[in-house]
Amino acid sequence: MAWLTQDEVRFGRAVSHLAYCNPFLPERIEFEREALGEQFIEQPGDWNVHPELPGDSPNVERILARVFALLEARAAALQRGTRPTAAEAAVYEDLVLFALFHRYDQDFDRVIRVAGGSARAADARIGQAYERFAKDVTHYLRRPGLRELGDGDVAHFFAGLFQVRRAFHHIFRNIIGVSKPAARFRAAVWQSVFTHDMRRYRRTLYERMADFTSLITGPSGTGKELAARAIGLARYVPFDPVKRVFAENVPASFHAVNLSALSPTLIESELFGHRRGAFTGAVDDRTGWLESCPPLGTVFLDEIGDLDPAIQLKLLRVLETRTFQRIGETNNRHFSGKVIAATNRNLADQRRRGAFRDDLYYRLCADMITAPSLYERVADSPEELRHLVLFLSCRAIGEEGESLADDVLRYIDEHLGADYPWPGNVRELDQCVRNVLIRREYRPSVHAGASGVGVELGQAVTEGVLTFEELLGRYCALVYRQCGSYSETARRLGLDRRTVKTRVDRELLRVTESA
Repeated sequence: MAWLTQDEVRFGRAVSHLAYCNPFLPERIEFEREALGEQFIEQPGDWNVHPELPGDSPNVERILARVFALLEARAAALQRGTRPTAAEAAVYEDLVLFALFHRYDQDFDRVIRVAGGSARAADARIGQAYERFAKDVTHYLRRPGLRELGDGDVAHFFAGLFQVRRAFHHIFRNIIGVSKPAARFRAAVWQSVFTHDMRRYRRTLYERMADFTSLITGPSGTGKELAARAIGLARYVPFDPVKRVFAENVPASFHAVNLSALSPTLIESELFGHRRGAFTGAVDDRTGWLESCPPLGTVFLDEIGDLDPAIQLKLLRVLETRTFQRIGETNNRHFSGKVIAATNRNLADQRRRGAFRDDLYYRLCADMITAPSLYERVADSPEELRHLVLFLSCRAIGEEGESLADDVLRYIDEHLGADYPWPGNVRELDQCVRNVLIRREYRPSVHAGASGVGVELGQAVTEGVLTFEELLGRYCALVYRQCGSYSETARRLGLDRRTVKTRVDRELLRVTESA
């Protein structure tokens, strides 16, 4: 008689797929459906696309109830002497890990929250959770007929499950939004942590992901640093079962360097460090971020497209050989951490112009993520704007955030319109929220290309060389480029929105957009 029935094998494999899938992709829901069959409960929306749905779904609760019942029955059977095949044992182990992940998710969440404050309190909590976890592993997995597990294996299980929860927390809480582009962005960040094959990651890659640099591209204000932070704070950290602590203080292991805000000399000193007397003003030895970054830490290089070519060469050496030198020294130092880079520039254009090295680009692009613009997100789902405004309003003023969000959305509807492109993305939307809070208005900054066109328009009017249609078309285009919205343009000019749309000089728009 088989250790698992055919129905239990089918169920177990579906749960196994669910345990190893990307939780931010639609496949998650399909695996839930496969596991439950006719018992699957249709939800009003994918919880990934609608993150306001709290907690585990009723489908996950149903799956867990069946998993725990199955585990208890099979643990008892193991104790009685029945033995599984290797395939059955593998499915059983996956079921145990899936069950324990959910059993300890609240413990993990509490530790993640506390770790931002008292590291000692976090250590105490995680030690207590590990003791209970180890007992559960003994109950379910340290049984005759299953592979032998040492304390190191149990600690690795614990560290792996904590990493999964940590990754979910940072991705889900930092990359917000209800649109499909936002959901795909979260899924891409998840892959940067675990790759597309989480089984392979668990077997061998968990210790090697620092070898792969992540490059995050996209317009300014789209959350590239939040994505980088989520990746950096979700790295695998071993757990010491004797000391009952993790090997690294995760929140302190992420170092961000904004390259566009520093001169080349300062960038070099910040990254590589310097020796006393290496240059004017170097009065003491300095340890750079590459040297101070622990092996399990991350250095985030923001705006890498602005990096000076000479420093690009030094960074290339770090990525290729994992070695570097302080300014003013000749001895090599070792870098063991992970590098994440981001840019809003078109690196292909930079490379064609010789401003960015090809060899460095190919070292950076092993793992590429593109952050979607706010325009893309709102175009996919109009409710994205409301969701983001509510989030930003609550973050700004707390309990009264909902009333502020109503004020902001009303102002956007009346003065900017649904077609406003938000060129500054979420950062601009945050500015809009704060402006409406303080001054009850928001006026977008003038587009950089509009000022020169305005001078040309003034000259043409003075010379009297424009027809009425040309004058109206150019003026409508100029005002549109200033405010970015047909609705606001119509309000300012006292015209109907449809009239503005038909009168705008399209060629002039094209010129100002490329300026």
